[in-house]
Amino acid sequence: MGTVGDALDNAMVESFFGTLQLELLDRRRWASRKELAQAIFEYIEAWYNLQRRHSSIEYMSPIEYENRHTPAKAVA
Repeated sequence: MGTVGDALDNAMVESFFGTLQLELLDRRRWASRKELAQAIFEYIEAWYNLQRRHSSIEYMSPIEYENRHTPAKAVA
């Protein structure tokens, strides 16, 4: 930190946390930290990583992108 260009190093993470804030955290009040933790886990593992379309990968979901850009494995 503190050298030229470091501000851009965190851009992707800051974008993710901004999206998390808008799409999940600001939409309701949470009764407990456990409930919030479960909601964050489900958001990341079931929605953000699997289904949500990402601008950095041609507006495809990560699953679509991997299927399109990973060669089929040879069946032995």
